[in-house]
Amino acid sequence: MARVTLDNVSKVYPNGFRAVDGFTLDIGEGEFVVFVGPSGCGKSTTLRLIAGLEEDFSGTISIGERVVNNVPPAQRDIAMVFQNYALYPHMTVYANMAMALKLKGVARAEVDRKVREVAKFLEVDALLDRKPGQLSGGQRQRVAVGRAIVREPKAFLFDEPLSNLDARLRVSTRAELKALHQRLKTTSIYVTHDQEEAMTLGDRIVVMAKGRIQQAAPPLEVYRRPANRFVAAFVGMPPMNFFEGTVVAGRSGVAVRTADGGVTLSVPERLAGMLGQAVVAGVRPHALSLRAPGGGRAGSIDAVVEATEYLGEQMDVQAAAGGQRVVARVAIDDGLKAGEKVAFHVREQDVMVFETGEFGRNLTL
Repeated sequence: MARVTLDNVSKVYPNGFRAVDGFTLDIGEGEFVVFVGPSGCGKSTTLRLIAGLEEDFSGTISIGERVVNNVPPAQRDIAMVFQNYALYPHMTVYANMAMALKLKGVARAEVDRKVREVAKFLEVDALLDRKPGQLSGGQRQRVAVGRAIVREPKAFLFDEPLSNLDARLRVSTRAELKALHQRLKTTSIYVTHDQEEAMTLGDRIVVMAKGRIQQAAPPLEVYRRPANRFVAAFVGMPPMNFFEGTVVAGRSGVAVRTADGGVTLSVPERLAGMLGQAVVAGVRPHALSLRAPGGGRAGSIDAVVEATEYLGEQMDVQAAAGGQRVVARVAIDDGLKAGEKVAFHVREQDVMVFETGEFGRNLTL
């Protein structure tokens, strides 16, 4: 395993599109880092730059102690697992897994030992004589991972490897990948647009937008302490509720009040220096609790239920608070119906305040 370092890396295509913009990140030995973000944010391009599949970029990429800017992909000692598995359809599982070792001139006995050892580890040892077309999606994914493992690379690069699997298989395969990393301890970089994958797999997640890193931190820190409004909106399901308003002095302290006065949320006293300034208050759906409507009190949002979605012991309540859509995740309550008046209670410590704009920084950090 090896440290992977990117220093001020940028990639601009001939048409002027800046896919990666000043990307700087140090990935430690044995760390599992996940790049996550919406389509077009630059995460796959960054992975391809590390792999050597993209050229004509600025900045420096190092694997271990070696700068690899001009090193061909085959000489970077990394292994990449693709979304479509990229298995040779005319070859058996054994031949697919052995191919890279044979090309390196590894002795036949050693090839056989490594392939069978890894196949047993991944529980595909009974499939070695089959061809990819005879395997399920999950089995093909294991073979693709196995082909990477037998090479014993310095780092694994995963490019959305689970996106072709059905929902149930994604969950089980995700758990297998996590367990695999904990056993191998090989430096791993994983690209996904699925925030759930990012939160469950990564030691650290890197949230990207418009080619730039918006935040790089452990999953819970990104969720609980998002650096800006974009990160807060992207990470978390259902997405965070946002209320555009103004910082005001209330009877019980400082608050953010929407223009129509329909929502007033208590915020930390240290924001008193921003009285009169426009901000955006954010509240995660699980931080909203139901209580009897009435009064327009600070920390209370009066709303009308529009729809409910049952999720086992919990449910999502979609409601309208004036012209604002609000989503709350609460304990299940069969009594709530569309058209019913409700109030959501919000604790001050659960309110985040952001500067205005898509990437407005978090003022409550």
